[in-house]
Amino acid sequence: MRKVLILGGTAWLGRAIAAHAVGAGDDVTCLARGEARRVPAGARLVRSDRSRPGAYSGVLDGEWDDVIELSYNHGFVTAALDALGATARHWTLVSSVSVYASNGEADAGESAALHEPLDLDDYGHAKVAAERASTSAVGDRLLIARAGLIAGPGDGSDRFGYWVGRFALAGDGAVLVPDTGNRMVQFIDVDDLAAWLIAAGRRGQSGTFNAVGPARPLVEVLSAAAEVAGRTARTVTAADDWLITNDVRYWSGPRSLPLWLPAADVGFAQRNTDAFLAAGGSTRCLRETLARSLDDERARGLDRERRSGLSRAEELEVIARTLPSAEQRVGAGGEGEVDVDVDIDPDRGRGC
Repeated sequence: MRKVLILGGTAWLGRAIAAHAVGAGDDVTCLARGEARRVPAGARLVRSDRSRPGAYSGVLDGEWDDVIELSYNHGFVTAALDALGATARHWTLVSSVSVYASNGEADAGESAALHEPLDLDDYGHAKVAAERASTSAVGDRLLIARAGLIAGPGDGSDRFGYWVGRFALAGDGAVLVPDTGNRMVQFIDVDDLAAWLIAAGRRGQSGTFNAVGPARPLVEVLSAAAEVAGRTARTVTAADDWLITNDVRYWSGPRSLPLWLPAADVGFAQRNTDAFLAAGGSTRCLRETLARSLDDERARGLDRERRSGLSRAEELEVIARTLPSAEQRVGAGGEGEVDVDVDIDPDRGRGC
């Protein structure tokens, strides 16, 4: 039986990885503080605070067939490598597409230039440092999975599920959307990523991969979200400059429109995935991930306080500034226009 050690395993992706490893018949141990969450059934939890000396003393009893590292904390990463790297048969580092120095080039592959890791408090820089430390310690036993946006049930960042949840919450009311022209979305379902990581580890796969799904037009994702939610709402579409002027932010966090990226970052959501697909990577239907996300959004509360997105009250307040009537345009010199029902075609979201 293969022995797998997950450095984590109680939070979102780590828990999914642990569940897939158990399902594959592996002997799974999770090393984590375990203060608020439990490991999946069939896995063993070793409670440990990785910030303390001797954090790995409880998992030094023999060789591991795969060690899976999720952290970007440089101290955690290097201490784990020091303690376990020499004896692990295979090492998996979950990294990020945030390691790339530029987001300006569509379809860039794994050989694109990386950040120089000068600021280890910066997530992308820290992941570059983690990649370098791991490569130095375990060499050709290393799999680096540069994940993109991870989607699906349990997403604590509240990004991907925002749209399908918002269309469901709005009912026949208005939903504020950004200009979708030339905007793309690239994501991977949490269970697709977890399943691939375990399968790749079982094969002893090494190398670096952009572990993310196909690039899709943002309008396609919003249309599918509306259809899955049974949307009857109208959409109010505002241009970038108008939204920014009204303190609506890109991508994630409070007062954001999740998945909306600056036009200059065309490459962030269009990373080349040829190597991932050749290594057995696969992704499920868009609508399936949206449906899974909607079930999760409903379970957690459509109108809950969110880590990302506008609250419904904030959204309605912004909409009220934009469009007293469906005929109005706002902005100067043709800039910052706001339209009604121009981007979201419910039929576009049907199928996969």
